[in-house]
Amino acid sequence: MSSILQQHPDPSAPIADYDAGEVPAGHSKVAPGEIAVGVVIGRTSENFDFFVFGIASVMVFPSVFFPFASRLDGTLMSFAIFAMAFIARPIGTTLFMDIQRRMGRGFKLTLALFLLGTSTVGMAFLPSYSVLGGGAIVLLAFFRLLQGFALGGSWDGLPSLLALNAPAAKRGWYSMLGQLGAPIGFMIAGALFLFLHGNLSNDDFMDWGWRYPFFVAFAINVVALFARLRLVLTEEYTQLLEEGNLEPIGITEMLRAQGYNLFIGAFAALASYALFHLVTVFPLSWIALNAAQTLDSVLIVQIIGGALGVLGTIASGMLADRFGRRNTLGTLAVVIGIFALFAPWLLGGGPAAQDAFILIGFALLGISYGQASGTVTANFLARFRYTGAALTSDFAWLIGAAFAPLVALSLSVKFGLAAVSVYLISGAACTLVALRINRALESRD
Repeated sequence: MSSILQQHPDPSAPIADYDAGEVPAGHSKVAPGEIAVGVVIGRTSENFDFFVFGIASVMVFPSVFFPFASRLDGTLMSFAIFAMAFIARPIGTTLFMDIQRRMGRGFKLTLALFLLGTSTVGMAFLPSYSVLGGGAIVLLAFFRLLQGFALGGSWDGLPSLLALNAPAAKRGWYSMLGQLGAPIGFMIAGALFLFLHGNLSNDDFMDWGWRYPFFVAFAINVVALFARLRLVLTEEYTQLLEEGNLEPIGITEMLRAQGYNLFIGAFAALASYALFHLVTVFPLSWIALNAAQTLDSVLIVQIIGGALGVLGTIASGMLADRFGRRNTLGTLAVVIGIFALFAPWLLGGGPAAQDAFILIGFALLGISYGQASGTVTANFLARFRYTGAALTSDFAWLIGAAFAPLVALSLSVKFGLAAVSVYLISGAACTLVALRINRALESRD
């Protein structure tokens, strides 16, 4: 690995101006593929934790923690707790940024992932409502808040570093690599629940079987921690992060200087993030409540859908490099809006139609989500990129995905599945408006 020269990039320049072919002479060379490995491992572990909770919110929590309520109400209350992590996430990002400034990147990342793993495995030890009463629900909500708080703190800057070192003609390709962690994490979580639910009696699954994925999450977090620390704590990568000004700065300063970019970025990804939980957690709940298929059948289709999501994410990299990341994201927002029109017919149909909704949705999700992270965050000035990219992701999840299962299920029960169409179309419209504003701001600058 090449040595670090004295010249540094101009901290006032947008980070998108630098890539492997255009960076200043002082920029260190590094294999983007090596960074990509750390990014994929890290994002897979984080998404696995969250999808374990999401699937359990449908299959387990209504019976274990809300037995006093109907199946519908128990699921809605589970989804309300599900959303709490996304509310806590930007708070965690803010506080852990301060910890990093005081204690260093390695300490912050270790503390965050330890807290994430501990809060996840803590759920595995929770007594049921029949044992502890309302205290069990309080503890579940507490651990869920800790999950979100810790996930906010787990930001390591590797996606930004990957974007900084990506070749000019491959920015779309390298932007999608970190996004692979979402469908992969879902596939692992879904497969684990499928195996346990399919091979245990219902009593055993509800008693102890559901707890096993939460234990696995802790082990995966340990592996991810060491994989990421191996990168971010080496002298070469520390210098590369410093070269790119990928260091935390005060949130207030960033908001004053480029706060508009944060919110444009969050809304630009809204179609992708709205679709995210509407093809993963929501169909599982809707089909389970209506007894249209068995949960195992739905999980099998969703795992296949996750594989299509992986392929779609990979395809997004090639499409973005050919047609542009913003064009790809905008086009997919239009396609998602069209897809939304067919949602009531597909979800309200038989098993084949419901399966089609899941599979088509996953394919569209992969192509759209693959470019949802870097399309606008690349416009942050270099010194704001580390903090700006983290908070943009936090708010994209909060606005687009946090309440999607809760809102979609509650509105669908009351007003019909047309509510899913309205929800997705509104997300697509927000994406198009945000991309239009972003283009106008770039033209003005």
